[in-house]
Amino acid sequence: MINLPLKLEYILPPLCLVILSSSFATFNLNEYLEFNRELVANGEFWRIFTSQFVHANWPHLGLNCAGILLIWALHAEHTSPARYAFNIAILALWCGLGVWLFCPDIQIYTGLSALLHGVIIWGAVKDVQAGMFSGWLLFAGTWAKVIWEQIAGPSESVSQLIASNVAIDAHFIGAVGGTLLALPIFIKIIKNRE
Repeated sequence: MINLPLKLEYILPPLCLVILSSSFATFNLNEYLEFNRELVANGEFWRIFTSQFVHANWPHLGLNCAGILLIWALHAEHTSPARYAFNIAILALWCGLGVWLFCPDIQIYTGLSALLHGVIIWGAVKDVQAGMFSGWLLFAGTWAKVIWEQIAGPSESVSQLIASNVAIDAHFIGAVGGTLLALPIFIKIIKNRE
């Protein structure tokens, strides 16, 4: 039987993330919050952070909400509301700065998918720490997906669904961010095995 993490402390953080992103979509705030390279260069630096929480359209938001739901089901019990907020905030800033610094071809960027790649990597490492072999599979599988995107390019069907380019380089940046965020956990795992 599936044992979902249904305590309020586990439900509330991902629910807040869904509500925040849905609110931005409802009020069509992309014009003010999306990553726009020209506007960031002109001093609208908040877009580096806020771009993670707006989406190209409703299907784009729906895909990312499905990702939030999956991560909640897999890893909610590994984190407190404060840790969840910390991970989201750090990865949002990391991913936005990564797009700004390392993806000069990206002029407009939106979406949670990059930071969600980081969150799922962090959760996979927490699974490993909890002694779950599936954590290694999830870690390797997520990295395999990110590397495959770098080799094969973005999914054409997803690009059509969201009516936008899939920012595979941002996914890579998010996975790197999640791995770095999980580094202290890796160190604890290694020390505990000594």
